[in-house]
Amino acid sequence: MTPYVVGVLFPLVFTFLFRSSKNPKKRGVPIDVGGEPGFAIRNSQFPSPVITAWEGIYTLAERFELSCKQHHNKRFLGTRKLISTENEVTEDGRSFEKLHLGEYEWLTYGKAFETVCNFASGLAQLGHRKEERVAIFADTREEWFLALQGCFRRNVTVVTIYASLGEEALWHSLNETEVTTVICGSKELRKLVDISGQLDTVKRVICMDVDIPSNASSVEQSGQWKIISFADVQSLGRENPIDAELPAPADIAVIMYTSGSTGLPKGVMMTHANVLSVVSAVMSLVPNLANKDVYMAYLPLAHILELAAENVISAVGSAIGYGTPLTLTDASNKIKRGTKGDATVLRPTLMAAVPAILDRVRDGVRKNVDAKGGLAKKLFDLAYSRRMSAINGSWLGFWGLERLLWNSLVFRKVRAILGGRVRFVLSGGAPLSGDTQRFINICLGAPICQGYGLTETCAGGTFSEVDDMSVGRAGAPLSCSFIKLVNWSEGGYLTTDLPMPRGEIVIGGPNVTYGYFKNEEKTKEVYKVDERGMRWFYTGDIGQFHADGCLEIIDRKKDIVKLQHGEYVSLGKVEAALIVSPYVDNIMLYVDPFHSYCVALVVAAQHALEAWAAKQGINYNDFAALCEKEESVKEVHASLVKAAKNAHLEKFEIPTKIKLLSEPWTPESGLVTAALKLKREIIRKTFGDDLARLYG
Repeated sequence: MTPYVVGVLFPLVFTFLFRSSKNPKKRGVPIDVGGEPGFAIRNSQFPSPVITAWEGIYTLAERFELSCKQHHNKRFLGTRKLISTENEVTEDGRSFEKLHLGEYEWLTYGKAFETVCNFASGLAQLGHRKEERVAIFADTREEWFLALQGCFRRNVTVVTIYASLGEEALWHSLNETEVTTVICGSKELRKLVDISGQLDTVKRVICMDVDIPSNASSVEQSGQWKIISFADVQSLGRENPIDAELPAPADIAVIMYTSGSTGLPKGVMMTHANVLSVVSAVMSLVPNLANKDVYMAYLPLAHILELAAENVISAVGSAIGYGTPLTLTDASNKIKRGTKGDATVLRPTLMAAVPAILDRVRDGVRKNVDAKGGLAKKLFDLAYSRRMSAINGSWLGFWGLERLLWNSLVFRKVRAILGGRVRFVLSGGAPLSGDTQRFINICLGAPICQGYGLTETCAGGTFSEVDDMSVGRAGAPLSCSFIKLVNWSEGGYLTTDLPMPRGEIVIGGPNVTYGYFKNEEKTKEVYKVDERGMRWFYTGDIGQFHADGCLEIIDRKKDIVKLQHGEYVSLGKVEAALIVSPYVDNIMLYVDPFHSYCVALVVAAQHALEAWAAKQGINYNDFAALCEKEESVKEVHASLVKAAKNAHLEKFEIPTKIKLLSEPWTPESGLVTAALKLKREIIRKTFGDDLARLYG
């Protein structure tokens, strides 16, 4: 038998045997734990939670210093050079800023460590004491990460604040933590100046940009703040070096403010040991993770998913290239026509993403395919159908020549959107729909592994493995966590349910954080320490365990509301089912408990709805007018009903009436968080009149 035949036949035989097995691979196994009775699972490979993957390393500061010494001359942090900025005016008179960005310019690990040490010394020379707190209030960029590590070398606790945070939440976060130094960009400095009279403790502001906004001079001249550039702080430290004061594992590394999907944000206190345990756990899950990888960084570093991911990448000596969601691809909103987006230039091998972004990638690909039509669309549909058949059990064609054929003819162009080299994508922050997971997996030819965790658990909880071909699940427990389900009798979820135990998800392990800053009441409500000393966090999410020990998120306690006749509706579950409609960019289901039906606010997908209108010969002045037309509402509602039936929703779960909205929901509008989660209460208040009319 020739080597070629062996190479083709062996994977086919292995796949057939694996799929035919009645005993699926055990990824999680039951474990006896303390605390409230429930059904608990641990990672099948690790009998006890992992604390650190490196002997003698117990803090993020130690891990970073070791990486810089091991990979001194290797490229580390990359930022694109801005070539030019221009405004593009659309036909309706609106103006949009467009950027022409050049190649990536890189700092080596050695140069980055030098910058961090200089910044740490400069911070001390400015008069910032280690018992005082620093806030980083900026978009994701290399200075963000360098400032973070600089603070760690002085054992200074960093307060992380989303750049999109509104004024009230901003001054609340800064005042509550008594921040004395704020590190920000020029855009964020303008926001700080606007609320300077409401900030009680800020003494100094370090601007990441050389150009200090003109409106900041009045605050500085009044003697209220000292304003200095990031570069000048480095120079000050270079001229006046001081020794590091490294933290202990139990010291608070970060107070991370949530983006406030309900009310004012809460500050979660994370120790170095908390975050390092998650970094250590993830190390073993990404296949062949090594210093040859290139990571695309564009999610908010104020979010634990991105902060943990960048610490993982730095731990193995890989490169991190910075970008933004608005410049990610060649077709992104802020990229000048004819120039390249971040992913095209960087050509990353690793990415993290939140479901909303992956949904947009999916919709963008489908939009382009539909626009081409003809043979190109038929070929794409055929290729996708064949790949789906292979994955869903018709194993012939999953391996071998046919897969190579489709990848070369069809999916190569899709992969080029993200640079053409992506080999692994982590999705987190919210449940990822099975439709999107499978679509991206097929088109990119790379595993889309879904993780589950919260800010309160440093993003650690569960993580799906690359050989798990299922969709809609969040994987087995990370090696740093135990996952337990406890009964929620009121909602009808019990650990004795068949065929799978169900209940509220409770996470225990070294990654579970200390609690909420200056909020002992809320801390006691959701954090518990058992008789064995294990700390547990009660998530409020509802899950079920599959036979192989993998977790599936099926509900959320806060998202379950009751209709007039007693039926329970899970808002998140229904929204996840309906957002697959091609006409939907975003959606919020709303239930008035005094009525027997639900309604929905639907942000319409402009391209899809306008394409439909063109086929129907419908005339309209602008997109807002199209959304008001009765025909549009009927068409979109029909698509929601179809999606609901495909997802096997109950009749009472399907919105009876909808309101079409033309303007997207963005973090800047305040209607979604930086992680693109719905701010339900704010949306309800903003569109209160529309909701009232739907029930009228």
